[in-house]
Amino acid sequence: MPGQSPNFGIRSQRSPATRRPRRHLLSATSGPHVFIPQGHEPGYRYPLLVWLPDRPDTTPTFDLGRVMASVSLRNFVAVEAAAGVDREAAVWRAVDAVRRQLAIHPRRTYLVGVGAGGTEAFRIACRHPNAFAGAASLDGSFPLDEGSFGRLHEVRRLPMLLCSHRDADPATARALDRTLRLFHAAGSMLAVRIYPERDPLSPAVLADVNRWVMEDVCGAVEPIASACGR
Repeated sequence: MPGQSPNFGIRSQRSPATRRPRRHLLSATSGPHVFIPQGHEPGYRYPLLVWLPDRPDTTPTFDLGRVMASVSLRNFVAVEAAAGVDREAAVWRAVDAVRRQLAIHPRRTYLVGVGAGGTEAFRIACRHPNAFAGAASLDGSFPLDEGSFGRLHEVRRLPMLLCSHRDADPATARALDRTLRLFHAAGSMLAVRIYPERDPLSPAVLADVNRWVMEDVCGAVEPIASACGR
């Protein structure tokens, strides 16, 4: 990698399907896994995706490299905030670890969670709306009845994405209906995507995550160089 190398142990892997293009994962024995985009430019301030996986007892091991290969190989730096007792502390540790080593745009950090991690992504973003550019949940419900809109003026400007599947159980469907009513009443931004498959990390879902973030990034007033290409 040109320029100053981050102080992580570098582990490079190839895409499992075609063995091309390469995926870059930086890891440290005591730190989070970090995804480095293909063609990384050290001087460019990338958007950052902070991934919150589902509980490890409900899903297989989260593979950051495979996930980002389906999101985008070029658009983002990404980091995994590992599941644990204090997910919010894990998010801050992950963000700090990346910012110490790589150029990250100060106003383009997005939380993306899977299942219970998606609910946590919404919860943390609503607690700290000025710290994040948006939050997305892949098959995780919005935390209703928790006062999440306590900072309404700030939360209202925060884009959010909720991805679910067509065959959701009745309780999930009722929660989604309540969520839509809440966001409508608050005048807040929530994009909802419904998919036929149940896999929250399917290629279609992950492609929509890329599209949703890049629409927000490329709609900004400030120029963003070449990051608008997949």
